[in-house]
Amino acid sequence: MPAAERIAVITGASSGFGAAAARALAREGFRLVLGARRLERLRAVAEPLGAAYLPLDVTDAASVEAFAAAVERVDVLVNNAGNAFGAESIAEADEAKWRAMYELNVLGVLRTTRALLDRLIASGDGQVINVGSIAGFEVYPGGAGYTASKHALRALTRTLRLELLGRPVRVCEISPGLAETEFALVRFGGDAERARKVYEGMTPLTAEDVAEAIAWVATRPPHVNVDELVLRPRDQASALLVHRRAPASAP
Repeated sequence: MPAAERIAVITGASSGFGAAAARALAREGFRLVLGARRLERLRAVAEPLGAAYLPLDVTDAASVEAFAAAVERVDVLVNNAGNAFGAESIAEADEAKWRAMYELNVLGVLRTTRALLDRLIASGDGQVINVGSIAGFEVYPGGAGYTASKHALRALTRTLRLELLGRPVRVCEISPGLAETEFALVRFGGDAERARKVYEGMTPLTAEDVAEAIAWVATRPPHVNVDELVLRPRDQASALLVHRRAPASAP
C-alpha cells in the first residue's frame, strides 16, 4: 500500500524522537495520529504536518483506551513514549522512580499495543516499531532501573514477534545509543549542567538520526521485517565506552 494511504500512530510525539519521527514519516507521505501528555507542545508538532493529535498518557489505562477508541485505522504503531528517572545505585534505589519507568517504558507499550493490535492486524500489513535503547541489552552503574525496564521492553518486543508469526504484522525494536534530546535533562530532574556533561566531548546521535531509522523501517516492503536496529554515535562503542575529545585550548 502506498505510504499516502497508510496511517502511522506515534506515542510521545510532543518532542524528541517522537516529534522527529512525525516529521520523517510525514515526508514519506504517511497520514499521522499523534499522542502525548503535553497537548500544547503536541499541537505545535502536529498542526504544521496536518496531523491528527490527541491527549495520551500511556501510564493511564483510561487515557490509552480513549485514545485507541478515536483511532479507526492504524498501519504503523511507533511506541516511542518512554524515559529514565534518576541514576541512583541499587543500594540507594528509589522504588517510586523504578515503578514510574516500568509503567512508562513497559506497561505503556503493552497497553497501547494491545489496544490497537486488532486494527494493526486488520490493516493487512501492520507494523509495531518499539523505540528501545542499547540499555535493553547492556547495563551500567547507576542505570539499573532504566536498564531493567528496557530489558523488559526488549523481551516484550521479541515475544510479540513470536506471537504474531503468521499474522500480517511486523515487529521491530530500534535501539539508539547516546542521543541528545530532553532525555538526560528529564533523567537528572532538570539539572541542565549535569545533562550537558552526558554529551561533553563527543558527538551524539540526534532525534533526526533516529527518526530516519524509524522511517526506513516503516517503508520496507511488506515481506521484510527488521527485527532489531541498533544505532550508536561513532564516538560510542558501548554504554560504558565513549570516546571524548579534550576541549580546545584557549588562544
